[in-house]
Amino acid sequence: MGNQFTEDLADSELSLEAMLAIHLQSNHYPPVPLAMVPVCIKALDSYNEHLHGNELIELPDGTSWRGAPMAPVWAIIESHHLGEWCFDSED
Repeated sequence: MGNQFTEDLADSELSLEAMLAIHLQSNHYPPVPLAMVPVCIKALDSYNEHLHGNELIELPDGTSWRGAPMAPVWAIIESHHLGEWCFDSED
């Protein structure tokens, strides 16, 4: 899998929700729970609207980032390898 699969997936005509579900389940081990799909969408929306990753986003129950129930957009994008869906994927 990996980068080429992610690039192809990002260029597909699937919905963003479907693309991220496939990406999180196929390109990560162990697979990322599907409850993270809406969180990833919020992170991408925030990043693509503001082009920075400082906003905090609430995580699903039972999930934490450094012990907190919220994570910054940049951390969600980075840890879930969502660069292909960012307008400025160089960041």
